Amino acid sequence: MLAKNVDLEGKTVLVTGAAGFIGSYLAMALLKKYGRITVAGFDNMNDYYDVSLKEYRLRQISGLAESLPGRDWSFVKGDLADKDLVMKTFERYRPAAVVNLAAQAGVRYSITNPDAYISSNLTGFFNILEACRKYRPEHLVYASSSSVYGANKKIPYSTEDKVDNPVSLYAATKKANELMAHAYSKLYDIPSTGLRFFTVYGPAGRPDMAYFGFTDKLLAGKTIEIFNYGNCKRDFTYVDDIVEGVSRVMESAPEKQTGEDGLPVPPYRVYNIGNNSPENLLDFVQILSEELVRAKVLPEDFDFESRKKLVPMQPGDVPVTYADVDDLQRDFGFRPSTPLREGLRRFAEWYKEFYGV
Repeated sequence: MLAKNVDLEGKTVLVTGAAGFIGSYLAMALLKKYGRITVAGFDNMNDYYDVSLKEYRLRQISGLAESLPGRDWSFVKGDLADKDLVMKTFERYRPAAVVNLAAQAGVRYSITNPDAYISSNLTGFFNILEACRKYRPEHLVYASSSSVYGANKKIPYSTEDKVDNPVSLYAATKKANELMAHAYSKLYDIPSTGLRFFTVYGPAGRPDMAYFGFTDKLLAGKTIEIFNYGNCKRDFTYVDDIVEGVSRVMESAPEKQTGEDGLPVPPYRVYNIGNNSPENLLDFVQILSEELVRAKVLPEDFDFESRKKLVPMQPGDVPVTYADVDDLQRDFGFRPSTPLREGLRRFAEWYKEFYGV
């Protein structure tokens, strides 16, 4: 187990992408975890998906912060590509820790809208690194992705594996983030940790994710397409497990060291956060349909078989994702463990309540 060397009690954490799925959950987890803390959120509130869902998440955070004494929450609406605003935000809050979760998400969207990925994932992350160089937070934690493994054949995916063959622009930008962070860690002694997330799901998630989109379509009486003829496996990771991992990692920054050459040894690490238990996509949608019926989102007599269509693999997709999380277990005593059915049950119950089905 790594020693905790970042004490966030009474300090400020900057969470970018705070109106997003993981960002909003993390903001609330931090407010609950520490007796005194300031969480500063940053998000551009773009319309990649329904903005009302992002506004809902922000209301959840605000309501929680107001109910807990000693906790402060504030929000900056802006774009990470706006370097001046990023610098002003760091100047104002002087965060002890920075968690960069802001990114243009989605593998398929990167094929049709590549410009958004350069602006958000490359320019935006560069601006974060520049701000860290100037304002010296104790720890920079940033979201990478399982997509960096590309078409690697060896499974489970280990952080020791080579990741030089991305199959989408999204994956390439996430790999670039890891390289950029390594360079800044080396040059400027900035402690940074990259986290490769594996297919995150749960209540109030992203509507472009398969489980959410499937639900929308099934409810509307449409047919869902299951790629690679159902022969895909995904390491579905429940959002609470992701956030627990992030929260633990934040408290243990890589130690600064000097090498034999008198220069900094990069205080830099990368971990997988995945469920370490890939599920077949056909099994996944079967469980999802059962939980939607149980939650009364779909009727008891719903004919699921007639609503699914097996189709070829999409460009940019990979047939399997599978996380090796042994180093996460070793260093933090934690590995994701929420069963798929339990996670999908919570999503189905949230969906029914949120949309008033």
